[in-house]
Amino acid sequence: MSLPAGSRLGPYEIVAPLGAGGMGEVYRARDPRLGREVAVKVLPASYSADADRLRRFEQEARAAGILNHPNITAVYDIGSHDGAPYVVTELLEGETLRSRISSGPVPQRKAIDFSLQIAHGLAAAHEKGIVHRDLKPENLFVTKDGRVKILDFGLAKLTQSEGPGAEQTNLPTATKGTEPGVVLGTLGYMAPEQVRGKPADGRSDIFSFGAILYEMLSGKRAFHGDTAADTMSAILTKEPPDLSETNRGISPGVERVVRHCLEKNPEERFHSAHDLAFDLQALSGESAAGARVVATAAPGFGSRRVSLLLAAGLALAALVAGALAGLAFPRKAGEPPRFTRLTFRRGLVQTARFAPDGQTVVFGAAWDGPSFETFTTRGGAGESRSLGFGADVLSVSSSGQLAVSLSRRFTTGWETTGTLAQAPLEGGAPREVLENVQEADWSPDGKSLLVVHDVGGRNRLEFPIGKVLYETSGWISLARISPRGDRIAFVDHPQRGDNVGALCVMDLSGQRTTWMARTAQGLAWSPDGREVWASSSGALVAVSRPEVTRTLANVPGVAWLLDVSRDGRALMALVGSRREIAGLGPGETKERNLSWFDWSYPTGLSADGKFVLFDEAAAIRMSEAGEPIYLRKTDGSPAVLLGEAQSVALSPDGKWALAVLYPFGKTQLVLLPTGAGQPRPLPPDAIRYGVRSVFLPDGRRFVISGSEEGHGPRLYLRDVEGGPARPVSPEGIRLPFNGVTASPDGKFVTAIGADEKAFLCPVEGGEPKPVPGLLPGELPVEWSTASSLFVVSRPGELPTRIFRADLSTGRREPVKQLTPLDPAGVFSIDPVRMTPDGRSYVYSYRRLLADLYLVEGLH
Repeated sequence: MSLPAGSRLGPYEIVAPLGAGGMGEVYRARDPRLGREVAVKVLPASYSADADRLRRFEQEARAAGILNHPNITAVYDIGSHDGAPYVVTELLEGETLRSRISSGPVPQRKAIDFSLQIAHGLAAAHEKGIVHRDLKPENLFVTKDGRVKILDFGLAKLTQSEGPGAEQTNLPTATKGTEPGVVLGTLGYMAPEQVRGKPADGRSDIFSFGAILYEMLSGKRAFHGDTAADTMSAILTKEPPDLSETNRGISPGVERVVRHCLEKNPEERFHSAHDLAFDLQALSGESAAGARVVATAAPGFGSRRVSLLLAAGLALAALVAGALAGLAFPRKAGEPPRFTRLTFRRGLVQTARFAPDGQTVVFGAAWDGPSFETFTTRGGAGESRSLGFGADVLSVSSSGQLAVSLSRRFTTGWETTGTLAQAPLEGGAPREVLENVQEADWSPDGKSLLVVHDVGGRNRLEFPIGKVLYETSGWISLARISPRGDRIAFVDHPQRGDNVGALCVMDLSGQRTTWMARTAQGLAWSPDGREVWASSSGALVAVSRPEVTRTLANVPGVAWLLDVSRDGRALMALVGSRREIAGLGPGETKERNLSWFDWSYPTGLSADGKFVLFDEAAAIRMSEAGEPIYLRKTDGSPAVLLGEAQSVALSPDGKWALAVLYPFGKTQLVLLPTGAGQPRPLPPDAIRYGVRSVFLPDGRRFVISGSEEGHGPRLYLRDVEGGPARPVSPEGIRLPFNGVTASPDGKFVTAIGADEKAFLCPVEGGEPKPVPGLLPGELPVEWSTASSLFVVSRPGELPTRIFRADLSTGRREPVKQLTPLDPAGVFSIDPVRMTPDGRSYVYSYRRLLADLYLVEGLH
């Protein structure tokens, strides 16, 4: 299939062909919705005829789509045209690494720079459980600004058999004039275990990486024979010649890294791409001024499916070591930036700004709990001074006036809100200005404020206050005014609470342009106002116009850029995040931590309180079906893996976990046994099911949120033995994340509407009615009796209070308060699961910790 210029592929307008091969045709296209050019790869129509291959294509493309890293080509969309599936990615300008090395060896300095970027991209993907399996120079792209991008991440699996008995004709294919099944093109980059037909993992990618680095440095392939059999034999039994034989300029340290990657036994290679990147970073000092990026995941603070994966101790040690090195030895031209730690208490630093003198730093911090306080410090002083009022700093004007947020709190996911107030830097009580403000920034002259104002559930960008420049049903973060006061940079998030968005720049007329499609985790204008500096997926980059970036520094772990001074110094926060579970089992008097990995989310508690069902969104692996699902006894016994999907409910007898699979963008419900037995898929239908459900007391039926094409969300009733789903609520009613429960008689379930107000929804159909006696923001947790509910206070509050509410009289009585034993970095508790007698419970909370650093030497 060949598409002429001007034709349309779904919403995309074809501009010109870019190339073709065994994996299909590639086109330059334009996305008119966002006004950007993209690359569209159209796979052969034969893919649609092979249901298994099509299934794997969509699952692998979706897996690649969750990777948000500057060294991995971004996947924007997938679709189908005339029976042929296609995938939409960012459009790259430059050349493949194969083209770059075809003329000879790459200088050691540049080879290490390229390799470090590749290692960081691999580390970010491996943390998500995604292995490339076909890493080769053809799948590595060097952009015009020197950034290396890994291509086809997650899609390489399409061209190989996945079982241990894979035939050699199904090994990864060549790229020049070959069809799927030809092995000569990439066999030389395969790991020994792949040659033997065994499953590949992250260490297989590390072997391929070693072969690529060897070729970059020597100009010759590490393993190459006259025939496929000769090449296989070399991979399995031979070592490539020493690099010093082909290039005398290679340092011994680089030689050791290459040899460590190319160990025949996977157990003897680098244990992870993180370890590999660490060694390469150390070597970069021998040949270049640091690296471009560092591996991280950019997941959402509020999203279940995505977390901030951070080896906080290692990252912190790296930063501290860098700071000490910078203090002990004078910096030389071209050295990496120097990091100096400014805060030392345990908690969250979310915002920091330079004062007008350029030396004083003003920041807000929440130490040992959710309440923010404003402090000042000076670089290298090691001490902070409180300004005497509880608030988080938002901005500091040129005249020393503070814009602060009173009672700043997390609301939905990453979003925070509070009351905007002003206070003098030298001290004094804040004066309240405006409620429900999420962001604020002073104009350069210090006379007016830019604000992100939440009004009626919509985010407004106002400058000055009251003049709306932009409004969205999503949300806006990190809004900053340029030094000249003529432009505004911000991150535009299409979904409330989600941490995924695009870096946009807007003029004062409201004309908005997307400058960077990937999410910025922090931003500030450069001193001259020509660039926006942004921290994004482990790299600190400078963006000068749409999709034109240069890398300023590598950043260990996850970091937020908070501010930039007039002389180019920066304030950054090193961040770590976890989701944990705590609970009280039957007969116990003391809560215990029931977390398993680092993002444990409870979805069910057995009626006797003995078992908790939970997902691990950031576990050591994620399958194509979803997240690992675990069942754990509340006495602290080890967790048992039930399967990989997304759990939504636990049956009343505790014998079955209801879960949702995600093939083809649709959903499939399945019952997973908690003991002996086999999974029981339920008959599929056209409904897109959500991630909340509740079993009725009879254990045979359950109510679940979902939506059909052309309709809004509503509640559906289904039977575990099959049968069609039946809608039981009007559109706009859904089950809440916190507080989904069924009445003891099975006649009602608790639900919420578009305004987050709680309802009692009749299971047999009828109009939902408000839950009597509930205050705004409160949600039911569990039925206590047929006429009373356990109710949780507003999720953003800490401690979280539990009441018993009588449905007939509206009378309320307190039951208990929930607070983690270690409250540092904890800002909200959700969800809460309780037994009907109220004696046993589990609850989940997010912990966000950050330390403030001064960064010098950025260029």
